Amino acid sequence: MEGCATIEGVFGTLLGALPWPDPVGDRTDLDAAVRTVVRAQEEAGLEPVTDGGLRHPDPFDVASPADAAAWALEDWRFTAACTGSLVKQVLPGPYTLGRRHAESRPGEDRDQATTAAAKTIRDRIAELIAAGCPYLEIHEPDAIWIGDDEAERARYARAQATLLDGVTGTHLSLAITTGSADDAGSETILAPGYHSLAVDLIAGPDNWRLVTSAPGSWGIVCGALSAAAGSDDGPELLVWATRYTASTGGRGLVRVGLGTASGLARLSWTDALRKIERLGHAARLAGLAPGEELAGALDHRAQDLRTRAVGPRRKPRTVRSTEPPPKGT
Repeated sequence: MEGCATIEGVFGTLLGALPWPDPVGDRTDLDAAVRTVVRAQEEAGLEPVTDGGLRHPDPFDVASPADAAAWALEDWRFTAACTGSLVKQVLPGPYTLGRRHAESRPGEDRDQATTAAAKTIRDRIAELIAAGCPYLEIHEPDAIWIGDDEAERARYARAQATLLDGVTGTHLSLAITTGSADDAGSETILAPGYHSLAVDLIAGPDNWRLVTSAPGSWGIVCGALSAAAGSDDGPELLVWATRYTASTGGRGLVRVGLGTASGLARLSWTDALRKIERLGHAARLAGLAPGEELAGALDHRAQDLRTRAVGPRRKPRTVRSTEPPPKGT
């Protein structure tokens, strides 16, 4: 990945929050809960890790844009102290924050709220960079509502320009979940200043067009692991998604990651843990070179996906017997 992040090869990471971990019975012990979810991500092989969004389940719910993400620096420092893995900090995006703030408070000027949010989040970014945070993920879920509305496109573009003005020294990732933002156009969504794009490819399959439009220098996090309970989380589709993404724009696997399509907070801890483990397993497979180890790990019945990911199977060599066939045949 470009920027200051130093992840080598295909990686797995969460896009969204986790449920409360069952091993922590005391619901007031947030520190213990964060340590538990960090350990679960480490054991599954995920990186960068997060605090699971346990302390602030709705980061867009603020009394004022000036209060947005006031907790970010303290949260990142605590999580980073829990692990030797790379830790990313998730921040609410200014477009979504301004939109939701204005909608919940009729009469407030939305443009003013959005600009204030962008400046506030930019200040939070500066604090995190000064503290050494290597990876920042800006969530803009409401970008899926922009569509072909020119006023909304302009508002989104202004918000990102204000947010990213002068920001250097960290990896900045734009995350869009819960649907597709493709109708807004790649020229709107792919704001200069970001280093990577993380998109939900389950609820928003049209986001593939954003992936193929993104410059080859951008990293892509494929949110291809369903957040729904009981979904088929086999590695075949995830491996194919990474290989296809790597082929776009000459990107290469070094700039590709796998993610959950969105948050897992609505699942039980057991179900969420299983998905975390499958995500880590798929990321490890996706990083393998084509060969027998990778081929043996994939279901041969997923022939189309397998072929696109690792190439066609070799047909077994036919050995003809020199013995005469048995009577009656």
